[in-house]
This record gives sequence, structure tokens and C-alpha cells, in this order.
Amino acid sequence: MSAISGVYYFNHEAMNIEDGMILMQGLRQYPSDDIRIWHSDNVFFGCHAQWITPESVGERLPRFSEEKYLAITADAIIDNRQELFERLQVDHTLRKNMTDSELILLAYLKWGEEVPKYLIGDFAFMIWDLRRKLLFGARDFSGTRSLYFYRDPQRFAFCTTIEPLLDLSYVSKSINEQWFAEFLAIPSMVDTVDTLSTAYKNIEQIPPSHSITICDGKVRLSRYCKISFQEPLKFKKNEEYEEAFQSVFQEAVTARTRTHGEVGAQLSGGLDSGAVVSFAAKALSARNKQLQTFSYIPEDHFKDWTSHSYAADERPFIKATVDYVGNISDHYHNFAGNNPLTDLDDSLELMGMPYKFFENFFWLKGIHEKARHKGVKVLLSGARGNYSISWGSWNMTVNYYASLFKRLKWTRLYQELNQYCTNFKTGKSVMLPVVIKRAFPSIYRNSSIHNSSDNPNQTLISDSFAQRTNVYARLLEYGVDITGTSAENPYEIRKRHFEQLYHWNKNGIVGTKLSLRYAVWDRDPTNDLRVIRFCLAVPEEQYVKDGLQRSLIRRSTKNMLPDKVRLNQQVRGIQVADVIHRIASNWHAFIEELNQLVRDPSVSEMLNIGVIKKAITKMGNEPRPELVFENEFRILTRSLMVYRFIKKFT
Repeated sequence: MSAISGVYYFNHEAMNIEDGMILMQGLRQYPSDDIRIWHSDNVFFGCHAQWITPESVGERLPRFSEEKYLAITADAIIDNRQELFERLQVDHTLRKNMTDSELILLAYLKWGEEVPKYLIGDFAFMIWDLRRKLLFGARDFSGTRSLYFYRDPQRFAFCTTIEPLLDLSYVSKSINEQWFAEFLAIPSMVDTVDTLSTAYKNIEQIPPSHSITICDGKVRLSRYCKISFQEPLKFKKNEEYEEAFQSVFQEAVTARTRTHGEVGAQLSGGLDSGAVVSFAAKALSARNKQLQTFSYIPEDHFKDWTSHSYAADERPFIKATVDYVGNISDHYHNFAGNNPLTDLDDSLELMGMPYKFFENFFWLKGIHEKARHKGVKVLLSGARGNYSISWGSWNMTVNYYASLFKRLKWTRLYQELNQYCTNFKTGKSVMLPVVIKRAFPSIYRNSSIHNSSDNPNQTLISDSFAQRTNVYARLLEYGVDITGTSAENPYEIRKRHFEQLYHWNKNGIVGTKLSLRYAVWDRDPTNDLRVIRFCLAVPEEQYVKDGLQRSLIRRSTKNMLPDKVRLNQQVRGIQVADVIHRIASNWHAFIEELNQLVRDPSVSEMLNIGVIKKAITKMGNEPRPELVFENEFRILTRSLMVYRFIKKFT
């Protein structure tokens, strides 16, 4: 709910309050409901507050408790309040108006540095423990809120965003070469595997699932949360899994509708956002509030070039959800005239670093702005549902069928394949070879694919930069596929998604920056720790039952979502199909700037100029909308992003 900042001076060095005020000044670009500071002899805390929850209205942060000898500044919404009230035995008369920061302090008094283990929600906070002369803080398990810091032998400074830290006289703007090497070498949406690092050499961040302790001039980071697969649930009936899911998901969704303002939701034509909206509309109806939904659609003159299996305009599915669920005021925005190319500088400034979702960021910002104009304080999404509530992709389905084949469960396999083929209007003669090949990959492996080597010359990073930073060896340690062609077991991919923190980092950075600019918090129930743990304990067959991919969420939303959406397995929404249509009028300027890039020695040491030149040639001088899915378009947009960032922001 806030942007926080602070400075802690070691060795009882007298505090220079100007450092703290510089940090606070850097946050003034964001709207606020209140701005306050607190300081002692060698500690400064600041808070640039945005009041989102009912309890936060009028909250004084930072705050120092003379009774507890504790000071806190916090950017937090805690979702398991009732559970904490019971555990901490909070008086019933105090519960309704108790702020989340007060609740965190009470929890710290009971559990000390173990406190983050007991908190569910989105948070980043710092606590000054006067008795112990200790500074302690934490970031939530998935890094939904960001918290950066600078350290040297004299001091420790922290802030929700990077830019104010760079304004301090003793902090340089030197780029972090290792961060850029990983950004350029990783072909996926992951920016870097080092969750402690940032694009700047001297600025670090608290990784997701970590706490930080500063005492006697020493800084210690500790991981407090590791998500692992749970002991499988064993219910007698399929309906029991559905009912249990509905219960845990409703609790997560309802907790995230807690606000004194309006509640909004990003709504596409798919299952994840549709499920969030249906549960949220139900919760809000009980409080006589209406849900506001916001959907991105293509520009009016866009000609859909995609195949029949894709939907560039998802309105038919969105409207079906809106009409069926009820209690929704729906809004559709095409952001006519806006495009990610002309928006790039503003987006880079907002993010404070290069990013990999060039095609989407302009409309994500636009939706947050539209939501703010409607009085929305909380904007729900289902962005992280793929590995939790809607697990059960085609790849996972085939793997499950292959396991049935290997375990000689042929009657069950026949039944499932029969239902699958009915749902997808295909034949078992088509599916069985696929299943057998997956069951015995060593027999059917294509040697030309198996023996293909990772070719660094096809990546965006230059050979010399890759060698100097030893980036490929580092990525190999983390199991990152630099070719982007891995056919890895989907269960291993899911396992790594929850174990490796680098998958989580970018979403929190985006959500934090957008919330600060527009005073609208992005809240995702599919990312609730209780929901994730439940989903990881659900047996695999529940996700593919009845020949349905993502079976659990489809069955659990019966009578909550229209069958047109709930049972849709033929059409997939795609929200970037009109990107090149949007930048068509700027295409020649786009190509010309890329030609300048390949001639500029300031980036030639980092970027693979040969690959960029080939990509420019393939893209050509005339924009074609289907190029948006080409690897070369991704290469060019990421190259341009790095080029602009280095030229303008370092």
C-alpha cells in the first residue's frame, strides 16, 4: 500500500537526515494519501502511503511503539488476518480497526525473525528493533512487492524503487554486467537467475521468500519459505476435490477484495481470469458492491490474421462470462493510437530496468489507468494460474496418458482417450502414437534434435561478453535452457517453477511499479500460498479427468462460468496479435534506430550484432502483422530496449 524507504548508519554514526529526505523526494512522483518520516540517532524510516484497505485509511507510517521499542515502515496487505488474530490472541474489540502494520509488529514480538513464515499476503517491510539494535525486514514468498537496497561499510539504505537510491551521492549508476549478460542470454521471459541482483552494480534487492537482518554492520539474508509438493490429498469422491478447491479459492479471492475503494479485475476470455471474476463477483454481491472488469481488445481497424484456433478479439468469450456471472460492470479498451514502441521510454523509466514483455506493457499500464479513473483500488488478476488452479496442459495430459500406458492401466487409458478424442474431435489412432512415443522417448527420439548443440551464436549476447561473464556456465547451474527447445517433463518444469525464485521476480516488480503510479494494487488469488499448496497436493489425475485439460478448474466452475468459456478447448485468446499493426506507422523509424544500434560501439561489446543484422533483414522494410511471433521480432525489440536503457538511463 506504500512506497517505503530508510537508512541505517552503522557503528552509531550520526545520521544525515538529508539522505533520508533524498529518498523520500525520489518517491514524490507517485500519488499519495500521506507522507511521513521517523528517525532516531542512526535510523531513518519513510513512508509514501497509498491507503488501499479500510484499516489503512488514516494509518500513520512509519510508526514507533515506545511500549514495544519497535519502529516499522511497511508496504503490506496481509490476507490471513483472522488466523493471526487467533494465534496472537488479539482482543476482539481491536481486530476490526487494527492495521496490517500493527499486526506485523505483534507477530514479530511473538515469532521474531521467523515472522514471515506466518504471513500470507503481499508485503515488504522493515522493522527497527531498538532493544536488539537490529534492523529486520522481509519480502513476501513470491516477491509481489519489491524492496531494493544499497550497502557499504558505513550504512544500509533501502527503498521500494531503485531510482531514489541512485540519487544518493555515494551511489554510482554503474551497470551490472552479469545482470545484462543473463538478460541477453536467457531466451524466455525470465530476466535473470540471480534474484539478488539488479541492472545496477551497486543496487541489490531482497529476493522473494527472503528476510534480511542487519546487525553490528553485517547484512544477512535468509530464505524462509520453500514451496514443495505436498502429501497427496485422498478424497473418496471427485466432487470432494471440487468442493475443497472452491472453499480455498473463495477464501483467497474474498481476502483480496478488501478495500475501501472499488474492486476491479482484468478479464480475458480464458479460464483463470474468468474463475477469479466469478468468485469475486459472488463475494462482492454479499456486500452490495459491483465488480468492475477491464479487458484489452484490438484497435478498430485491425484485421485478424490469426488462424481459427486463436482469438485476437476475445469479446465473445468475455461477454459470455460477464452475462453469465452477473454483478459486473464491464469495460473494453483498445487504447487507439497507443503502441509499445512510442511507449518504450516511459515504460523503461517506470520499470527502472529493461523488461521482456514489450508487446503487453503498454496496455497493462492503460488498464491500470482506466481502473484508477473508476475509483478502483484493488485490481484482481489470474496471471499466475497456469501452475496452480489451471494446471493440466496438453503436455501434462499426454504425460499422464503415457504413465497409464507404462503402468498397464489400459482400461483407464482407453476411457480417458475416448473422452479426450470426443472433446477434441480427433481419433485414438492420432493420439495413441503420441502417447506411446512419450512413454518410450528413448526409442523414438529424433537424433537430429537430440544431438543439436546449444549455439551461443544464435543468442542475443555477443561471444566476447558471454565469455567474459561466464554466463552460460552460470545458467547451466540453474538448469536454464538457453536454446528454448527443451522437451523436459512438465512435472519437472512445474517443480522448478516453485523451487527456483527467478520465475517469480519480474511479476512483483511490474505489479509494484504499476500500483505506485496509479494507486491501484494488482492482487492475484491464483498466487495465494494456501491455493498453491492445495493445488500441489491434488492428485495428477484430477487435472486431466474426463479427457479435459485443466480438468479441476473446469469442473469446479460448473454453474459459475458459461460452458462456452468453461469447456472451451479449441480457441485460445491471444492479446498481442495487433502489435505490429499498432507500430506500422513507426516501422521505418524502428528499423532505422536498429541500424543505428548495430553501428554504435557503446553496445556492440554486449550485443550479438550479427544476429541483430540478420533479424533486421528478415523483418524487412514493410511491417507484416504475423511477424510478431517470429523469434527475430523478439530479438529486435529486446535489443532496442537494452540500447535505449543504456543510452538514456545509465
